[in-house]
Amino acid sequence: MLVREFSAGGVVLRKMRGRWFLAVIEPHMTRPKKTPKRSNRPPKQTALVALPKGAIDKGEKPEQTALREVSEETGVQANLVTKLADIKYYYVRNWGDGARVFKIVSFYLLLYRSGRLGNISPEMRIEVQNAYWLPLEDASNALSYAGEREVAKGALQYLKAHPELGDHATDTTH
Repeated sequence: MLVREFSAGGVVLRKMRGRWFLAVIEPHMTRPKKTPKRSNRPPKQTALVALPKGAIDKGEKPEQTALREVSEETGVQANLVTKLADIKYYYVRNWGDGARVFKIVSFYLLLYRSGRLGNISPEMRIEVQNAYWLPLEDASNALSYAGEREVAKGALQYLKAHPELGDHATDTTH
């Protein structure tokens, strides 16, 4: 049986000290880790770095989901600029019914408006262990998922094509 899932997320950009930054999260890893091969070296602790995203609730538009998920997972409020891309992929649930899932995640370009990164509810801390500002030019290397790296490149291209966005961004120095 094939199940369909729809999610939405945000690429939140903020201009600080003349550079563009992207809000990213490090979700808590709840999936079981593969048993590491025996080695004399300690295992590398590589955190999962991702864009904030989540399931579209009933009656919610994808844009609303992106704004809500960004607020819940990062603590910041943002303004919608445009849709960037849909990422489509299959996965097999490693819990419950073990169903094969076709997932579409719609990503939106957002501009930071207010709030403090990481200022999230105690309930959300179960899901998100860290949120931070990543220089946008580093995103194509730092993000863990190939689809999200492509979305970040799309955001960079959009900024280059629309330099006026920099005029609307709050350039803060703290």
